[in-house]
Amino acid sequence: MINLKAVGIIVEYNPLHKGHKLHIEKTKEITKPDVLIAVMSGNFVQRGEPAIIDKWKRAKAAILNGVDLVIELPYVFSVQSATQFAYGAVKCLNLAGVSDIVFGSESNNLEELIEISKTSINADNLKESLSVGNSFVKSYGLLSKTMQPNDILAVAYLKEILKTNIKPHTIQRTNHYHDLSIQEISSASAIRNAFLNGTKCESSLMYDELTNGELMTLNKFYPLIRYLLLTLEKKYLQEIFLVSEGIENHLIKQALISENLDIFLKNSTTKRYTSSRIKRILIHLINHIKKEDIKKLEELNTIRILAMNNKGRNYLKSLKNVNIASRFSKIQDGYREIEYKSCLTYASMLKEKNHHELIKNEIGGLIYINM
Repeated sequence: MINLKAVGIIVEYNPLHKGHKLHIEKTKEITKPDVLIAVMSGNFVQRGEPAIIDKWKRAKAAILNGVDLVIELPYVFSVQSATQFAYGAVKCLNLAGVSDIVFGSESNNLEELIEISKTSINADNLKESLSVGNSFVKSYGLLSKTMQPNDILAVAYLKEILKTNIKPHTIQRTNHYHDLSIQEISSASAIRNAFLNGTKCESSLMYDELTNGELMTLNKFYPLIRYLLLTLEKKYLQEIFLVSEGIENHLIKQALISENLDIFLKNSTTKRYTSSRIKRILIHLINHIKKEDIKKLEELNTIRILAMNNKGRNYLKSLKNVNIASRFSKIQDGYREIEYKSCLTYASMLKEKNHHELIKNEIGGLIYINM
């Protein structure tokens, strides 16, 4: 049997846009893959929010725009800090047998990023290290007090990639992660902001889904968040994944005085508690994910397929000694229950028809596009 060259990318597509399309095209240009595999966050994403469009629509869009196979990044890794997000993503792609991974970077300085990744510095604390003037960190030319999110993620990816035989590649990030301006290639943040404010954005490659679909935001969950924080016992809140250092007391206090999510986050965010950390905790709270749930999980040994085309299907047939979940029932124990619970939470804020459709998709099979 001919060995097929598989190349991986790590994505969220929240939503998919022209910058992502360029990433796909550049990846193929650089690595010449037989099959392009994307590992993608599910219905909840790394920044601690529900994806604006559900994972099935995003996975389908990925296939229609050049990806051959979409693997789901399990919830337990997708709603975490850069270090754990990177661990799960690289683990999935390694299980899938990729030889190369291509990711975006503001600096596009792979050699220097690799050197940083070989140090003991924790990628989750890079910004803190910079802000206090860490002399060791400052010895690297690309680092400054404004080190960008994709460079930080790159360091996290490389720390995991260098433990494998996978070859890393970077491509130049073409816009700022948090830039809300509408451009030829707008950021995902800008596109989300535009559509949620009733402005169309041609830079999106999911224009119809965003225009006609039901858009999800964390704001929709705030009444539930507030209710849970104010009614659950502190002992229960302390069991929620990522809750530590007495942060539950801080969140309860802010829930009492904050009438909406924006005010809640403004009141809650401090030097000690970042907005991203707080939002991830809120996601685990509404999904009732406990520390014990995560502790009981065995090491990930199965890849769940969300979508594929002919190339992706043929590649899966060639994979040996890999557990492949093409059906919901085949997802690894523990992970499966968490995925289902998070699906129900996401669906709970949808209109009835979309609610049932999402749950049906979750327990059904993968998306196959004959192309």
